[in-house]
Amino acid sequence: MKFATRAIHAGQAADVATGATIVPIYQTSTFTQSAPGEHKGFEYSRSGNPTRQALETCLASLESAAHGLAFASGLAAENAVLSLLRPGDHVVAGEDLYGGTGRLLRQVFAPLGIRTTFVDTSDGAALSAALEPSTRLVWVETPSNPLLLVTDIAFAAKVTHDNRALLVVDNTFATPYLQRPLELGADIVVHSTTKYAGGHSDVVGGAVLVDDPGLASQLTFYQNAAGGVPGPFDSWLVLRGLKTLALRMRAHCENAASVAAFLASRSEVESVYYPGLPSHPGHELAGQQMSGFGGMVSLRLAGGRDAALHFLQALTYFSLAESLGGVESLASYPAEMTHASLPAEDRERRGISGGLVRLSVGVEDIDDLLADLEQALEASRG
Repeated sequence: MKFATRAIHAGQAADVATGATIVPIYQTSTFTQSAPGEHKGFEYSRSGNPTRQALETCLASLESAAHGLAFASGLAAENAVLSLLRPGDHVVAGEDLYGGTGRLLRQVFAPLGIRTTFVDTSDGAALSAALEPSTRLVWVETPSNPLLLVTDIAFAAKVTHDNRALLVVDNTFATPYLQRPLELGADIVVHSTTKYAGGHSDVVGGAVLVDDPGLASQLTFYQNAAGGVPGPFDSWLVLRGLKTLALRMRAHCENAASVAAFLASRSEVESVYYPGLPSHPGHELAGQQMSGFGGMVSLRLAGGRDAALHFLQALTYFSLAESLGGVESLASYPAEMTHASLPAEDRERRGISGGLVRLSVGVEDIDDLLADLEQALEASRG
């Protein structure tokens, strides 16, 4: 089956009991057993639920993975992966990554004796130099958040494996429709299914995808033991979203390309960050390891923070909001929203300050989006 067909059919056969075409919401906490320990594959919904199982099977199929695990949020999924570490272990992570991931590494796992070195993983030499004998995980976002840096996954996998470590790729921005890191050598893929997988800004969820049965066993144990799982309705919402992922990503990519080109032509804009632009340093690599350039665009306004605030306040169709990946367009100011938990000096050093704005380009009519951006840019002049 091709991708769009798997998104609709993988793990989603007609219900055996009723013939329901769409996977039912098995809204139950427990399952009746015919005798102690004798059941039909499910006993308690923390351990397993038919609706969640359908979602996990579909996600695994889309990521070319043997095993899929769903979680209550993207951070719950990340926490599960980081549970593989032990005191004294070392992590190399991209310095341009979701603020919540950095917070998890700095403020939750560092006190447990797990060190993290943050580097620009799009720089192969910097990535290689950061590896230590105690490095157990390399954590990559590509494209990254919010500067849309592109990391060579195949190269990262090689140097990581040469160091006997595991490569984790956060594939939230690209989605499996555009990029499948396991096929390029990654060991673990994580998603915030809140974003493009769900696609409608109405559910919070996460996922971990792996091929290795040993990793799958450890993560499945943690999933059940720690209990950070999605409920049946949340699982059903993400599963529903996946059915249109291919359609939506094509529209997101098309609109984002038009938005990036428009912004690049404007005098109010100092820089545009979008892998689809030939001027982007990762453009060629993105074209090799992705089948499209995604729906995220960041820009830096020449007028700095004041211009950014005027711009954001003037927008009509781009809602000022956290998150991304929904059908509606969103805009955020990373320095004071998604990345506010980062130390101020780190934000400044990485350029997450001043006039930097991140856009999640939705699937509205492109003429309306461009008109909205145009009037907001004019307003940004003050």
